[in-house]
Amino acid sequence: PRDYEAAVRWYRRAAEQGDASAQNNLGVMYGKGQGVPRNYIEAYIWYSLAAAQANDKVAANNLDRLEKRMTPEQIAAAQELARNWRPR
Repeated sequence: PRDYEAAVRWYRRAAEQGDASAQNNLGVMYGKGQGVPRNYIEAYIWYSLAAAQANDKVAANNLDRLEKRMTPEQIAAAQELARNWRPR
């Protein structure tokens, strides 16, 4: 059996340290609601960080697909949060 909550914990640890792959994967978890409640704004933040940090084409593609499910207000809020994101 898959332990999505444990996966989220590990992805978050790596994502907060700047790992683009973990950032993308954490975005996937939020986008699908695996191990965390579904949250498109959180998914957008993590995809944005991955795409910008590593010019990650997978994350950029995920970001494009996610935007089609979001309202303009959600996108604006997510963009602001991503711009102001700082590692813990």
